[in-house]
Amino acid sequence: MTDHFTRRDFLKTTAAGAAVVGLALSETAAAEKVPQRVLGKTGVRVPILGFGTAPTGTRRTRQEAIALYNEAIDLGVNYMDTAPEHMGYGKAQEQLGYVLRERRKEVFLVTKCFEPKADDALRLLEQNLKLLQTDYADLVFAHSIGSDKMDLDTVMGKGGVMEMLMKAKKEGLTKYIGVSGHDRPWKFLKILESFEIDVMMNAVNFVDKHTYDFENKVWPVAAKKNVGLVAMKVLGGAQYDSKALSNRKMPTAHIPVAIRYALGLPHVACAVIGMATREELRRNLALVKAFKPLTPQELAELDKIGARLAKKWKEHFGPVV
Repeated sequence: MTDHFTRRDFLKTTAAGAAVVGLALSETAAAEKVPQRVLGKTGVRVPILGFGTAPTGTRRTRQEAIALYNEAIDLGVNYMDTAPEHMGYGKAQEQLGYVLRERRKEVFLVTKCFEPKADDALRLLEQNLKLLQTDYADLVFAHSIGSDKMDLDTVMGKGGVMEMLMKAKKEGLTKYIGVSGHDRPWKFLKILESFEIDVMMNAVNFVDKHTYDFENKVWPVAAKKNVGLVAMKVLGGAQYDSKALSNRKMPTAHIPVAIRYALGLPHVACAVIGMATREELRRNLALVKAFKPLTPQELAELDKIGARLAKKWKEHFGPVV
């Protein structure tokens, strides 16, 4: 931190950003196009804000969810990230299916398979597509690669989920394939060594940088291969002991800088943020439309805050190694 940029200055910028958190998106701002970026080698332009459907799927009725998804698409947030109920997404896929049967061509649809074996993963993918009322996804992840369940030899070997994904891509069940997860960064490096994937999504925020550090351990390798990079858990993920609609680990005051941090990372295309309310949707839209990279001085101060929070959060997503 330089002599010309004090902690007080940083807190002022944070407070100014935090003021946006409480503001509704104006009609003028709503009409502005959501910024887009190219998703790596896919060549597809996606909005820099992705809609994470888990909070809606677990906390809203079908009617409420349909209304929220439609509003998001109307506002340009058409990157929809979802997954099966047993992965903590509740009825998200079923809810989204009612929207997709009318608006499939408007949506970049992402779903996930949390199964290490090809046969099980294929059955799950087929179930996902059925619930989503479509015959293809735009992107399918082999999810939570860091989990104990996802034994790497099984995942990468003959009859593993990676083999299934490549076959699913050839057969048109998905346009693109990738891997996603929250912990054990070394596993993702192994995947990058052995497979030509299109996209990678990891838990990335200024706190977990001090624990998992995908942005420095894994993403530079992925970027050299032109793998599309998507940030998730930008706000630290859900606190599962809370049933509040607006539920995330990140302190409210840090939401603006957390989003700026994620979107300022090299080569990142999109930040997927879980949302369950219209207010969250419009707040996050306002923040991404106002996005400016953090200055070196702001990054230095944020790094100190992140280090302190990391001591409290610890390995909350799972093991590092």
